[in-house]
Amino acid sequence: MTHGRGKKGGRGAGLRGGRGNAGLHKHRFMHLLKYMPEHHLGRHGFKRPQETIKKDIAINVGQIEERFPGQKKIDLQKEGFTKLLGGGKVKSSIEITVEKASPKAIEKIEAVQGKVNIAE
Repeated sequence: MTHGRGKKGGRGAGLRGGRGNAGLHKHRFMHLLKYMPEHHLGRHGFKRPQETIKKDIAINVGQIEERFPGQKKIDLQKEGFTKLLGGGKVKSSIEITVEKASPKAIEKIEAVQGKVNIAE
């Protein structure tokens, strides 16, 4: 008894041409063009070229005395850092030269009579 479906029509997703989005680039292509072209056709978005993306290499003020013990003048650019952040505690006065610094980092260093030079 096939109930009008033929011999294989009742198996799986038989007579329907597959389940879900099956066949969108084959036998259901007109359905795709008519009802959902923006979901499956063309390119979407934009990826910026990696050479234009510059990531800051940061260090916290709390790590400076550990990394450079006993130094009073530190050029973070020569050491490979581009940004100074305000995490941690500062115990002694230090003069630091760096490309960028957060307001919190400048505040903490100036609180102990230190100085931050922003180099361009």
